[in-house]
Amino acid sequence: MQYDVVILTEDRYESPETLDWYNLQILLEDEMLKDALESQGLKVARKSWSNADFDWSSTQAAIFRTTWDYFERFDEFKPWLEATSKTVKFINAGDTIFWNMDKHYLLDLIERGVNTVDTHILKRNQEADLAQLMNEKSWTEAILKPTISGAARHTYRISSNNVSSIQQQFDELIRAEDFMLQPFQENICEQGELSLMVMGGRYTHAVQKIAKAGDFRVQDDHGGMVYPYSPTSEEIEFAEKAIAACDPKPLYGRVDMVRDNNNELAIMELELIEPELFFRFHRPATFELAKAIKAQYFS
Repeated sequence: MQYDVVILTEDRYESPETLDWYNLQILLEDEMLKDALESQGLKVARKSWSNADFDWSSTQAAIFRTTWDYFERFDEFKPWLEATSKTVKFINAGDTIFWNMDKHYLLDLIERGVNTVDTHILKRNQEADLAQLMNEKSWTEAILKPTISGAARHTYRISSNNVSSIQQQFDELIRAEDFMLQPFQENICEQGELSLMVMGGRYTHAVQKIAKAGDFRVQDDHGGMVYPYSPTSEEIEFAEKAIAACDPKPLYGRVDMVRDNNNELAIMELELIEPELFFRFHRPATFELAKAIKAQYFS
């Protein structure tokens, strides 16, 4: 069978054995997008990116949705990307995927005039004294995490109280991959993180993510809570500007932002590969995305 679009997931979510709240949430949002794409007259399937039985030449395009194991299987994922991109149109585009999967892109945003949380890159096998770096930058607290990661993997909040123990872990971890060090953003504890969804260059909806008491990780798989949010015009303009600063411009994305330690809007991350888009809070966004896909890839 020939398809127009394949919605990409990972093995755990292609046909989940259990239907808990988390898996049901994933299936619901993928089904909402599938319905919206089909309303545009497109033939749609949903497959794991690592499904060895699927013939990728049978689809014209593939949209990245819940490929949330890519950073754990990067040695497999990258070759799959390179091979599949030769015959399949990626949504977002392949150049965007390769750029956004590594958080070095934050430095590009800074150069392009988008206010972004200060980011210091630590290269693989680099020797670095975390306490000294924090002292040089006058940071009392910092966040350490890999440049290719997700779901708060190997993410640590560092202060003078724990920097020695984190240093020991870091000295082992840096042998395998690049890391980044950022100043801890104080407002995230009380105000949380804002996520604004942008489809076809235009804002569609937003959520506010709040960490559980005593934590700083806002992801729901770490106990964080998600609420619908009505952003200000300033926040909408900031999100659309951040997306417009990307080259090539992504068809869809999620702009994660906070009020930084100077109380200015700042990018935490641009999620352009496989962002959770919270369609369950705003179904019309699926149709906006579907229309944009139809116009750009099938007109």
